[in-house]
Parts: sequence; C-alpha cells; structure tokens
Amino acid sequence: MPHVTRILLVGNPNAGKSTLFNKLTGGHAKVGNWHGVTVGAEERQTTLCGEKVTVCDLPGIYSLESMSMEETFTRDYLLSHEEDAVVFVSECAGLARSLPLFFSLLKNERRAALVLTKKKLFEREGGRVDADALEKRLGIPVLIAERFTKKQLKTALCSALESPVSEKAQTAALPEGVLIPAREGLSRADRVLLNGWVCIPAFFASVFLIFFLTFAPGLLGDRLKSLVETLFTEVLAGCAQSIASPVARSFVIDGILNGLGGVLCFLPQIALLFFFLILMEESGFLSRLAFLTDGFFSRLGLNGRAVFSLLLGFGCTAAAALTTRGLDDKKIQRRVLLCLPYIPCSAKLPVFLALSASLFRNPFLAVLLLYALGISFSLFAAFLLKGKEKPPFVMELAPLQLPRPLFVFKSLLFQIKQFIIKVATVVLAFFLLSWLLSSFSFSFEFCAAEESMLAGICGGLKYLFAPIGMCDWKIAYAALSGLVAKENVAGALNLFYGGFPYSFASAFAFAVFLLTCSPCVSAIAATAKEAGWKRALSYSLVQTASALLLSYLTYFLLRGGAIYLAIAAAPVLAIIIFGKKKVETIRRKRKAIAQKLHR
Repeated sequence: MPHVTRILLVGNPNAGKSTLFNKLTGGHAKVGNWHGVTVGAEERQTTLCGEKVTVCDLPGIYSLESMSMEETFTRDYLLSHEEDAVVFVSECAGLARSLPLFFSLLKNERRAALVLTKKKLFEREGGRVDADALEKRLGIPVLIAERFTKKQLKTALCSALESPVSEKAQTAALPEGVLIPAREGLSRADRVLLNGWVCIPAFFASVFLIFFLTFAPGLLGDRLKSLVETLFTEVLAGCAQSIASPVARSFVIDGILNGLGGVLCFLPQIALLFFFLILMEESGFLSRLAFLTDGFFSRLGLNGRAVFSLLLGFGCTAAAALTTRGLDDKKIQRRVLLCLPYIPCSAKLPVFLALSASLFRNPFLAVLLLYALGISFSLFAAFLLKGKEKPPFVMELAPLQLPRPLFVFKSLLFQIKQFIIKVATVVLAFFLLSWLLSSFSFSFEFCAAEESMLAGICGGLKYLFAPIGMCDWKIAYAALSGLVAKENVAGALNLFYGGFPYSFASAFAFAVFLLTCSPCVSAIAATAKEAGWKRALSYSLVQTASALLLSYLTYFLLRGGAIYLAIAAAPVLAIIIFGKKKVETIRRKRKAIAQKLHR
C-alpha cells in the first residue's frame, strides 16, 4: 500500500466508526449507541501491509456544510488532510443518504474504500444489500465489516486502498437492485418507548431501582462494599498491626490502607452505576429520552441533545464536558458546561456515602436526595442562564437493540480499570503526601496531626467552614483536596477521623458544598479545552464561592433558621395577600359606581 501513512475514518454519526477503529488498532475509543461519542480526532498507530499507518477516528458528519461543532471540526480536518486515504463507514440502512458525502470527499485521485456496518440488523428489518454488485457498479471498494476478523479486515483494507478511486466513481449514482431498503415505520417497541407517558416514567422508575439495588442496605451494592471494606480494615490492617516500627505501621495503616480502603470500598457501587448507564446507552433508550425531553429542555435554553452530556456527567464530568462539542450551538454548550459540575459524578459518590454512612444506618435515601439536589441545581442553573433564542434540535434515533454482553463487559472493565488507575496513582500520591505532612512537624519529628506541618499550613483555612459548625482545618483541607480529585475528600476524612465526627446539619451543609463547588482539575481542563481557560477558571471560582454561600444557607435553615425565616416572612405575605384583596374590593366598588352613573 504505497504512499498511505494515514487513514481517516469518516461517516455519519452512529455509523460504527469507533467500533471499526478499535477493531483495527486494538484501541479503547469510546463507543456508544448515540451521537457525539467521538468529539475529536482519536489517533492510534497500527500495522497495515507491513507498514506503520496512523488510523484516525473522526466525529460523525452529515455533509460538508456542517451544523454542529463536531461536524465543523471534521469538515476542517478533512479539508486540511486531502492527501490522506479515506475509509467511509456507513450503516447499511443509511447508505443511500450518506453516499453523496462520500463522493464529495473523492478528490485528487484519493485512495478510498466504503465499509458497510450493521448488516445483520438491516437484514432483520427486511433490507438486502449486495456488496459485490455495489462495488462493481460504483467502482469503489466495498467491504462488509461483520464478515472480517481483525486480521482479515487489515488484509482487505490493504487491498482496497492499493490504488486511487477512479474519476468515474465520483459521478456514479446508487444503482438500482443492489440495495433493497428495510421496512419503514416504527417498530412496536419504538411506538411504546416514544410515548412520553411510558418512556419518562420508565426512566425515573429505572433510576430509582438502580439506586435501590446499588445503595440499599443488604442488597448487592452494599454487600460488595462491605466485603471490600472488611478486606482493608480487618484483614490487611490486622496484618499491618504486627509491624514493629510505629512510623512504618502508621505509614501502612493510616497512609495507605485507610486512604485506599476509604475509596476502593465504594468501587462495587460505582461499577454498578456504570453498568446500568452502559446498558441504557447501548440499548438506544437514551436516544428516545433525548427526543421526548427536547420540549422541556428547550424551555431551559438547552435541547434534547443535552441529555447525553448531562447523563454522562454521572460518570465523569471531564468526559461529559468533552461531549458538549456535539451540541449545535456555542451558547448551549456554555450553558451545559456550567450545569455539569452540579451533576454528581462517580468521584463524588464515595464522599456522599462516607458522610451518610457516618450518620445513617440506611444511606440509600440520603444519597438519592443528594443526587436529586444535584440535578435540581443543574436545571436551575440552566434556567437562570436561559437565552431568548430557540435552540435547534436535529438528531437521528439510534436503533433499539439488546446490549451486546461482550461490549458491555469490555466497557465496564475499561471504566473500572480507569478508576483503579486513578486511585492507584493520583489519589494514592495525595494520601501519602497528606500522611507525611500530617504526621511530621517542621523539625521532621513524628507527631500528632495538630502539631504537624499540615496543621501549620492549613490553620487559616478553618474559618471557611466555621459558619457550618466546623471550625477545623482538617475539614477545610479535605474539602479543598477535592480540587485535585473528588475521591480525595473521602480518603482525607477517613485518614483524619475514620468517619464524619460532626452533626447532621454540618454533614448535609458540607455535602451541599461538595455537590455545588468547582469540579476537579481534569474537569476544569476539559472545560478549558471547550470554552477557553479564562471562562473555565471564572466558572470554577463562581461555583466555589456560590457553593460556600449555599452551604452556609443550608446550615442556617437546618439549625432552625427555616422557622425564623417563616416567622419573619409571615407578616410580609399577609400584607401582600390581604392588601391585594382590599385593593381589588375597592376597585370593584368604583367600577360599580361608574356603571350606575353611566345609566
């Protein structure tokens, strides 16, 4: 395959480009049954025909007259890489409408091939495609992705890209007889799920069931959490008690086991949440939800596409921020970026569980309430930032399908691996640094935490949380450590206290702060990539300042302030209500007199 050093994977959204990319390169590009999964150029090298070739997965595009930001990115990338080979990926059902885009890319004797995907699904719906006849009539190499293993696919592509596509192919039309369209119309399942009275209640019922299975005492998530907790606190910590040196014993138990155990014990519950989220993505359910909620989101200055980014926020704020490039408008993107930090990500879950487990025997309702509050704050922020323009909404419904077990397993395994890597690197490094600074004085003598270097450095921070009943530098340090990674907060609380030592009002106000404050540095960096550093930092500062004020207000209301507020507001409300009635009565009398005079 002479002169080909880069292959561009191009096609409509949800055509299967990322799946093909992973198959060719052995990569782990995000794959989903909805738009906006790929939002940038994902590149990885592979060997093709004995040579090193860079394979590039580009965001989905419908035409070179692009609409969304991700389509604009793809168009600009294609125009700046006109010499590179193109592998155009199209699902069989969308071949007729995607061919004009493919032909528009065939310039300057470009090497190109057409890869068809989802053939089995197409045939199940009554469609038929003859790839050999299509190739002969169009003069374009045509491959069926499902026919090939990884090795066979590389060999076939090597042969297909051996020579440029002829000029004749650029003007060819789709031949008759080689493509029989699938049955049109909605399936029975689609007719049910596209009914708002079914889909939306089903979504909320599913979310409640997911939370119940994950967090309720005695059920799967809680039992798995207890097993991991026992491993760290009893088995491993018990073995470490035999270490003779008090410094080494403290290093292993307090610096490593308590910190890691305080975060990793929540891994089973985080894995369960990811598992259910992957099932909803892969099944096509989220596409229907986006379609049905567009009317609601348009009243908030967003559109149905925002559902994808907001739901991804439950997994990772940084990843969700990058998917906002798939939105149609820059203003909508900025609103979503401002809303995302209020959505409780998986990193906040260990913190919420650590706080609620210290105060409740059943943390299920407390965690559910915090998640509901986070969603409410997010939607309220969108409403406050609402503009006058009507947001556009164009999307293609992904096909309904049963989630593929192997795909779900690989996706879940990848998410778990990413979480463990983060805990074993960034979070562990933070725990060790925290232990070192909180266990030694400035003269490097082993000491209590109150006499340590960390106490001296962070002493002034304690006043930040004094208004919520916690004038304690350790709490302030734990809260600010969340800027590095939110998991650090749970680990720091476990390191210093072994639990949460303050009242319910303080715990809930602290949770509100963590729920609404600035996200971690990786999420700030992702926001900066989409909106610029100036906006990202200003968003972060505003969110942290408002989070402090919200936590103060929450504590005030929980400590009896709600009663005082109601007492103070009662006379004002009475004046407004009764005063209004009196004014209306006077106006009616005057109107009656006027009518009599007229007579």
